[in-house]
Amino acid sequence: MASFTLNINGKQQEVDVDPSTPMLWVLRDHLNLVGTKYGCGIAQCGACTIHLDETATRACMLTVSSVGNSEITTIEGLSEEGDHPVQKAWLEVDVPQCGYCQAGQIMTASALLEKNPNPTDEEIEMAMNGNICRCGTYTRIKKAVKLAAKS
Repeated sequence: MASFTLNINGKQQEVDVDPSTPMLWVLRDHLNLVGTKYGCGIAQCGACTIHLDETATRACMLTVSSVGNSEITTIEGLSEEGDHPVQKAWLEVDVPQCGYCQAGQIMTASALLEKNPNPTDEEIEMAMNGNICRCGTYTRIKKAVKLAAKS
């Protein structure tokens, strides 16, 4: 075990874990930040997406020892009141069905809009590619990203 000081959602968090522990499990099991979901464990589905220095990153493959001084933002840290423009657009468009993948979808979409505030349809599709929604809400996801871009 090793001790790590992590910057998560703007707060310093101390954890004692094996250096090879994926951030997904640090967040969920050690810090009780359970909005980040386990989907596949091989960075293929996007359910575990967080921001690492504002870049959408799969937490299931990111080891705690590789984080260093980087800033981590989880769905819980995106906005205190759940009023981030992407979150508001998700509700307005009524994107989720089961909702399991939605935290990862929202984190990917918000990272996209941070870097590209007015993406084209193709840029949205490219950025969101790899975030799997088993309910097939892709049309609503794209619509919500476009709505969030306007706000």
